[in-house]
Amino acid sequence: MNDVEIVPLRLTHVDAVLDLGHRAFDVATMPYTSWSLSSVATHWDAQPDACWVAIDDTGLLGFVLGSLSYDKREDWGYLEWIALEERARGRGVASALVKHCCDALFTAGASRIITDVETGNVASAEMMRRNGFAEGVTVALFVRPNPHVQPAAGRHPVQDPARELLRHRRRS
Repeated sequence: MNDVEIVPLRLTHVDAVLDLGHRAFDVATMPYTSWSLSSVATHWDAQPDACWVAIDDTGLLGFVLGSLSYDKREDWGYLEWIALEERARGRGVASALVKHCCDALFTAGASRIITDVETGNVASAEMMRRNGFAEGVTVALFVRPNPHVQPAAGRHPVQDPARELLRHRRRS
């Protein structure tokens, strides 16, 4: 992790975080969630000390967003979003982000921290295990597509109008 800094999320990072998230997260895989400016803002507003970015001299390498409270459990932390640029993988950046987020959540009073990893994401699951997470719940999400509707060809990222506004204001 030479020349990599883990720093608190700041307004100057939000555009790059949104961009990386749009490239990293396939919300079709996890249909109960979506990625947008409000995804970042909700965590940053609720628990700013659990939101971190990794940067180097070329820019953003990755980020993590966590919050204190999961569902109705106010004593559980939730590490909900983590993403890395391809060039940051295998360098310990994700583990450093996880450590900073978890330290902040435990300091804020979390008795445990949960996260979820898409079933096919073996690298992320292994990274979480190396960082002290264990599979604790086994739930299968069953999906039944509408047989009368053809799936759209290709992936089309959800557009976030707030992101364009933020980009415009940052350039001004």
